[in-house]
Amino acid sequence: MKINSLLIALGLSALFLSCSDGSPAAHEKKALALIPEPVQLERGQGSFTFNENTRFVVKDNSHGPVANLLANKFMGAAGFVLSTVSETPESNYVLLTTDQGMAREAYSLAVTPNHIKITAGSYPSLVHGIQTLRQLLPAEIEMRNAPETTQWTVPSLTIEDHPRYPWRGLMLDVSRHFFDKEYIKESIDRMALFKLNVLHLHLVDDQGWRLEIKKYPKLTEVGAFRVDQEEKHWNARNTNQPGDSATYGGFYTQDDIREIVAYAQMHGISVMPEIEMPAHVTSAVAAYPEYSCKGTPVAVPSGGIWPITDIYCAGKESTFAFLEDVMMETMTLFPFEYIHVGGDEATKTNWETCPDCQRRMREEGLANTEELQSYFIKRMERFLSSKGRTLVGWDEILEGGLPAGATVMSWRGIQGGWEASKEGHDVIMTPGTVYLNHYQGEPDYEPIAFGGYEPLNKVYAFDPVVDSMSVAQKEHVLGSQANLWSEYVTNNEESEYMLFPRVTALSEGLWTPKEKKDWAAYAAKIPALFERLEAMNVTYARSAYAVTAKSKLTETGGIAVSLANEFPESSIRYALNEAPLTKESPIYTAPLKLEGTTTVKAAVFENGEIVGDTLVKHFNFHKAVGATVQYDPIYSKRYQGTGADNLVNVFRGSKNFHDGQWQAWLEDDALLTLDLGRPKTFSSVAVGAMENQGSGIYYPTGIKVMVSEDGKTFREVGRLERPHQDNGFVNLETFKVIFDELTAQYIKVEVTNLAHPPTGGSCFIFLDEVLVE
Repeated sequence: MKINSLLIALGLSALFLSCSDGSPAAHEKKALALIPEPVQLERGQGSFTFNENTRFVVKDNSHGPVANLLANKFMGAAGFVLSTVSETPESNYVLLTTDQGMAREAYSLAVTPNHIKITAGSYPSLVHGIQTLRQLLPAEIEMRNAPETTQWTVPSLTIEDHPRYPWRGLMLDVSRHFFDKEYIKESIDRMALFKLNVLHLHLVDDQGWRLEIKKYPKLTEVGAFRVDQEEKHWNARNTNQPGDSATYGGFYTQDDIREIVAYAQMHGISVMPEIEMPAHVTSAVAAYPEYSCKGTPVAVPSGGIWPITDIYCAGKESTFAFLEDVMMETMTLFPFEYIHVGGDEATKTNWETCPDCQRRMREEGLANTEELQSYFIKRMERFLSSKGRTLVGWDEILEGGLPAGATVMSWRGIQGGWEASKEGHDVIMTPGTVYLNHYQGEPDYEPIAFGGYEPLNKVYAFDPVVDSMSVAQKEHVLGSQANLWSEYVTNNEESEYMLFPRVTALSEGLWTPKEKKDWAAYAAKIPALFERLEAMNVTYARSAYAVTAKSKLTETGGIAVSLANEFPESSIRYALNEAPLTKESPIYTAPLKLEGTTTVKAAVFENGEIVGDTLVKHFNFHKAVGATVQYDPIYSKRYQGTGADNLVNVFRGSKNFHDGQWQAWLEDDALLTLDLGRPKTFSSVAVGAMENQGSGIYYPTGIKVMVSEDGKTFREVGRLERPHQDNGFVNLETFKVIFDELTAQYIKVEVTNLAHPPTGGSCFIFLDEVLVE
């Protein structure tokens, strides 16, 4: 989906929202649609109305910036200049105060017709209170020059609130694609609105170094820029050479970082830098090759690379002197206790042959390069600890031994966090469920994503605590964060689209008590959320409204197609074949029984208008539907599709290879034997396949078709050869073998696997259907 498609989606949302009820009751319903849901809320009588005479009462000057967070919104939206005073008026005021007896992030909010009072345990929790008040106001508070008729009222109520987890974060990858400081500040404002409190900046990776380090200027002079190949797919970009013209990139000056950190602190948010090591540092090695094992000049890559072999040398003392210098400057810019050092995906090929690394292993008594990486991370942990900082690393830092004071960020599922918590370490759970660079809707309708499928309801259901943890382990779970890697996220609009609304689902999951989490209640708040995001000019996804389809074979030889979307009580309408899809179309109430080739169109309707994407699925009842299939060898246990009937069940796979409709073979050719049940006449056999070379999935290089009347003696009737071609994009293709019309009951289809691509490694073939026509 390109940006113009996103704007169309926003136009649809505007149409939908313009139809909403503007009555006082509807306004109150929207006002109470708070995200995250507070711990306790009691509705009072009446409401408080802001006007140009409202005052903020601040007894402590350090709380003035909190008042300004909301006062500035009123200035932009209503033109009100709401001043701050130290003495409490008789009425029409908002009082900000702290109570040292409250928990650090706890706050209470009391709204009466006369005044508003926010009491909090600290500055950050005062921010939480003011952000709740912001959400209670009409969405027009987010606008510039709101309509003059806007009533700036909030309902009378009392709220007692505090978070479930202390770590509620968002990671922005600014290395793969650079995002300027203004977007970072906008993101901070949005984080504060939904009570997220840690911004994790992924400042270093192979494709770009984004932080100015004055002692090592080439880190940004060289490492922050790469050859502009943005017109190509991330995984199909050419290898750059040192000296090539590098024009794409950017970096944050130290003054930029000070501004970002100060802005975040004003919003009650801490900023954690990530300085990768020992891998994901090609950008640094391009600037200073002497800190790698070989010392060979390299260029900053423009796209994906694998394996990652240009890593820091663990044997040279100069490497650690360099990194300590970098960390010293980093710590002067980021006051947050935690420093992330990466530690993931290090291919240690060069360490195996590097004389400096081998000497280090002998001197330290290290058995292998995994222990050498542990030595590397432990050494950096001791350095950071000596400066009063806590090292955070991805769960690979467990391998070879975990540093004593380290905190683990578990990304390869939950196992790393489980193991680290058992050893008494704090953990932050960030498995694939909270990777917001994954698809959130049907991939055929979504912007290109990294893979995986993390819809809104799945993100909402995520909990960082694992049931199998002991009580002691659970106490070490700090929380979680959303991670937005930016290989395919190239600009602000795409970033927003991947974040919203999913990041709000995570915010509620990490703040709201477990017993109060309720998907239906959260879903009911989505219209009000979208109205606010609209007013904020945020590009957001309506993918949760999109209809999805699943099918299964019936005993009569047909299929039953189930339609669904993420929200309960949605009104799904459908149309078949050439019939138009309108507000008069039938409402879906039960699976659709199809007995022949049919096109199904479906969408969610609200107020007579389509909300979200329209599903269009073509179900082709070819002559092999319901056939018996024998596999040699059997498909991968990881990718089994729907089982034995997967290739003959009519339903086709999407660009998401985790969608449950694909069967796969790793390196092996696939030999498929179909029994049609009786002799049938046909003149072609086609095979549906996927290509996603970045994930190791390649089109077949050949397809051979053989037929038999008795199931024993087969003769070849046609074949197709397809030489390998480099391709970075995700594509679906149906490869057809055509021959003279014949009659047979048995068909053998031999699908040839490339097995090993030119770049090395192994190849999957992914198949979703064998079509006989």
